[in-house]
Amino acid sequence: MSATARRISRLARAARAAAVRAALAVPALGLQACRKPRYDTSTPAAALDAMAQMVKDGRPELLPTMVDVEARDIAFDDGGTEASAIEDVKRKAGDMLAQLWRVSLKIKKRYPAEVDKEIAKGGTWATRGGFGDVFTAVVSDPFGWLDANRSRLTAEDLGDGTAAFELDGTPVLGGTLAMRETDAGWRVSVPVELIRSSGYFPDTREEWAVLAYMMLAVENALGDFEAELDSGKFARLSDAGERAGRLIAESAVAQAVIFAMMQQHDPAKKGAAGAAPGGFTIKAGNAEIPVGSTGDVNRDLGNAGDIMRRQAE
Repeated sequence: MSATARRISRLARAARAAAVRAALAVPALGLQACRKPRYDTSTPAAALDAMAQMVKDGRPELLPTMVDVEARDIAFDDGGTEASAIEDVKRKAGDMLAQLWRVSLKIKKRYPAEVDKEIAKGGTWATRGGFGDVFTAVVSDPFGWLDANRSRLTAEDLGDGTAAFELDGTPVLGGTLAMRETDAGWRVSVPVELIRSSGYFPDTREEWAVLAYMMLAVENALGDFEAELDSGKFARLSDAGERAGRLIAESAVAQAVIFAMMQQHDPAKKGAAGAAPGGFTIKAGNAEIPVGSTGDVNRDLGNAGDIMRRQAE
């Protein structure tokens, strides 16, 4: 074999070896990309740091995994358990938060100066007045508060497997919101018994399914909004915020109405939380719209929709 032929043969073998290494590396890279990052949640403080880091890492879909909802040891007629229903809601909430994150990134890219002004206002969406202003804050910087205020949040380990949440040294929500140590680490504990006593906590498979679908409905609304945003439909950030608010409200309110009607038709919850017999009340700004108690649900829902739309304009 000539020297040239030997060189060609060596190059061919090297090329084949490189191709094999590349083929083996692709699945490994795929597995690495799909693997969830690990966060230290071994202490209450570490768990708070983990939640802030999830936002910094662009993984807000993991935030629902940091919430612990204690499930009853019951099975529903379809074979599912309350624990599995809760996990389904948390998964769909994570998908919704991921979609909100993607939208916020596009908002920041399209309206950088306006977003900077919005963030400079300080506070959170909950402190804003006006429908459009609230949702402008939501889509501009939905998770910024957690990162900006991490230093103000503390969680004191009480030594009994629970920890008290404090903001600037004051118990959060009067001490009703706490943390609990689980097998997976420390998690934010939802005060299930307190909420259940109000009469508005999911108890049946159907009620949990409506709650899960509410997360999906909001995710789909955000997807519709993203398509309109990509089309260049909105000249200003405020226009985009108001449109996002309308789409989200329309999707979420429909599911909330279904959930509330299911609660009202549960004999064990009649009159829960001071609801009017045979109906409930939707609050929209300063307006309170009765739904169901007038005997014409469709008309009541139409009135509620009209009022919400007027407040959005």
